[in-house]
Formats: sequence, structure tokens, C-alpha cells
Amino acid sequence: MTSHSPPLTMTAAELAEATGGILVGDGGAAVRAIAPLDRAGPDELSFLASSKYAALFEATEAGVVLVTPELQDSQGTPRARIVVAKPHEAMLALIPRFYRPVMRPPGVHPSAHIGRGVTLGGDVCIEPGAVLEDGARVGDRTWIGAHVVVGAETEVGSDCQLHPSVTIYPNCRVGDRVILHAGVCIGSDGFGFVTQKVDGKMVHVKIPHVGRAIIGDDVEIGANCTIDRGSVDDTVIGAGTKLDNLVHIAHNVRIGRLCLILAQVAVAGSSRVGDGSVLAGQAGVMGHVNIGSGVQIGGQAGVICDVPDGETWSGYPARPHRESLRATAALFKLAGLMKRLEKLLERGTP
Repeated sequence: MTSHSPPLTMTAAELAEATGGILVGDGGAAVRAIAPLDRAGPDELSFLASSKYAALFEATEAGVVLVTPELQDSQGTPRARIVVAKPHEAMLALIPRFYRPVMRPPGVHPSAHIGRGVTLGGDVCIEPGAVLEDGARVGDRTWIGAHVVVGAETEVGSDCQLHPSVTIYPNCRVGDRVILHAGVCIGSDGFGFVTQKVDGKMVHVKIPHVGRAIIGDDVEIGANCTIDRGSVDDTVIGAGTKLDNLVHIAHNVRIGRLCLILAQVAVAGSSRVGDGSVLAGQAGVMGHVNIGSGVQIGGQAGVICDVPDGETWSGYPARPHRESLRATAALFKLAGLMKRLEKLLERGTP
């Protein structure tokens, strides 16, 4: 979280010292905020890390720009350039200097509902309309945003951030330093039904879900993600894993440590994803599939079988990336081949 209060001002010379970069130009040029090249003003800092943005750099009004050594002589008129090997990383180091974290005073808002037997750690902040059901436990310095619901007997660790309208169902567990963005739902029932005949009619009978949803330490879950609870087993998100917005993790799924799950990915029930794997946007994983450690799955891929450790797969159905590229290339050639075949057939027609 960042504050909207006025940030600090830094000169180009101070920025160069902070990043270990080489100053070119006016060391006294001062900036107070960060912005992209196309809308940065004279009192803002920007960066140029790729030649494809050279035209934006030439037209930018930014006062100070971080640039790579290869691009330091690009056409442009900023008052100062700071030459650094990796502008993105330098920018990440500078952001906290400009945008200070929001300070949320500890306390429980009078409109919050605190159930029986709830345990609150030190310096907890609970905002308006939040609901902590019976037996919930919250660790030290955790922020519970407006209208958050923490279910009965659910445990939330220390130094967590639960943004407004997060819902955690009963008997779930959230580790330390976890960030749950607005609208996240943890521990909802999985999609499990058995079709049976009841009173002479075929109906879908709901399978009760009594497992838990367990979120490891240092996990961040984007807005409006859903993590289903297990049916009997647990659904687990490993420590350090990051989920983008609009991700669905189904019942009994186990995601390993330090994974990256991009927007609109869906992982079906009882599948496994190994440590350090990356699932790109809109990829889908069929149920009961094992994806190894260090795997990369391409955007919009459809994974219908196990993927070995360390491999890169793409396409639908997903297959090793090179094989997928060859298959796609062959498909694009098919229309031309069909036209040639039709011409040959026409010649041979009496």
C-alpha cells in the first residue's frame, strides 16, 4: 500500500548516489514522483530500458530519466540522465523513497463485529464493518480492512494485509506477511456433485467440502481470486507464491513455493504445481494433473497431462514449446496446401 500524501523530493545527484548510477546532466534537477515517459512532467522521474521506447524518450518532459548504458546517448531533453545497468531494478529501489507506506493506527472500529473467543495480537487494526467470527485468531500488526469477513476458527498470521471485502471462510489458515487484495475469497466450497436419482428424478447432489484452505507465508493474492477449500484433503498455496487478479484454484489443489500464477489462470481439482513454476495468463490446468517444479506454462495453454520438471509447454493441448510452435506453423500452412491440392484435383478432372 502506498500513501497519497506528498512524497519526498530528490535531486538527480541524490538519485545517482542511491542507485549507484552515473550522473549525466544537471545534478540539481529535482523530482518528487515517478511516471512513465509519455506522461512524466519536469518534476518527475522516469526510465528507459528498451530501444523500442526511444521515440517516447525523445518526446518526454521528464526531468530525470534512468537509462541503460546502451541508450544513454538517445535523443531527448531531460535535465539529467542516470546511467544504470538495470533501470527496472533501480526504479524498484527508489519507489519506497517517494511513496511512504500508509500508517494505520491500531484499534478496533466500533462498527466491527468481534465474535466470542476471538484472539487479537498486538497493534492490530480492524476497520469499519469487519466481521471476525467466533474463535478467529489474528496475529500482531495485521490490518483487517473494511467489510472483511474472517470465519470461525480461522487463523490469520502476523503482518498481514486484508484489503476491503476479503472473505475467509471458517477453519482456514493464512500465514504471516500475506497480502489479500479486494474481493479475494478463501475457503469457498469446491465444485463437486454426484448425479443421483432422488424421488424418481435425476438431481445433482452436492459433495460436502470439509477440508481447509491453507495459505503459506509471504503469499500475495490478487483482487477477486477464489481459493476453494479441500473436499476432505486441504487446498494449499505454498510460501512466497504470488497470484495475479482473477485466478481460480480449485479444491485439493497444491501449489508449491515461489510460484507465479498470472491473471485468469484456472487450476482444476486435485492438481499439483511444483515449486518455482510459472503459469502465464489464461492458462488452464485439468484436474488431477501434476506439473513439476520450475515449469513454465505459456499463456492460454491447456494442460491435460503431467508436465516434467523444468520444461516449458504451450498451446492446446499443451505440449513442449518447440513442438507446439512446429504444430502451429504446420497448421498455418495447411490452408495453402489445401488450395494447391484443389488445383491439382481440378486439373485431373475429366
